[in-house]
Amino acid sequence: MTNAHDILVTGTPAAGGWWSHHAGWAGVDVFHVDLSPDAAREAEAFAWLDQDERSTWEKGVPEVRRRFSLCRAALRAILCRRLDCRNEWLSFGASSQGKPFAVVRGVPSPVSFNVSHSGRHGLVAVGYGKRVGVDIEERASRRNLAAPIEATMGPDEQAELAALRGAERLRLFYRLWTFKEALIKALGTGFSTDPSRFQVPARVRSGVACGTFTFPHLPSIAWRLQEIGNEQFAAALACELPSEGLKSG
Repeated sequence: MTNAHDILVTGTPAAGGWWSHHAGWAGVDVFHVDLSPDAAREAEAFAWLDQDERSTWEKGVPEVRRRFSLCRAALRAILCRRLDCRNEWLSFGASSQGKPFAVVRGVPSPVSFNVSHSGRHGLVAVGYGKRVGVDIEERASRRNLAAPIEATMGPDEQAELAALRGAERLRLFYRLWTFKEALIKALGTGFSTDPSRFQVPARVRSGVACGTFTFPHLPSIAWRLQEIGNEQFAAALACELPSEGLKSG
């Protein structure tokens, strides 16, 4: 298993021990980031940040600062190894719709990535030449699911959720939510894509850990879906497939 001490790049600060390899599929790797409070790790993570990132860090409250620095430092270390570059060579740009991308010495990189965090857990997904999206939700009770279900779920998904109660209903909600978020993040269109206008494939909704998907308005692009959660958090990965990828099912 890859861990923090494996991700060392000459010329970068020493890697910390707060992230580790979590899952992988067909060239896409997902790393778990421990966001628990730890002064020594937070100071080490801060050393990875560039001046713009440090300015962003200064604007946050302590909890936001911790999440930002630990996730960003892990992302930088992972990308430095994948791109074989020094930390000071690495910067970030963003598409017109806000999706970030890595830049090495002023040249955009073909390596794609996505970051998500919830509570004390973060995930970093990294792939080469393919769009990726990842989402994580720490498992916690919610008093009222009616509004988010109506706002984000399609008709079949709403019916299946209505048939469940308690923990089973909450578990399915988080499952569907993370798949939808991962897909939207992989597509890179942000809030312009309405999650209630598409549905997670039926087999995946029923509990199958992986499947394929196509957006109704983009039938020529297939996506691989993979559940990567555990008892502490729900999580999902979406990865763009080659043009011969299978259709939704």
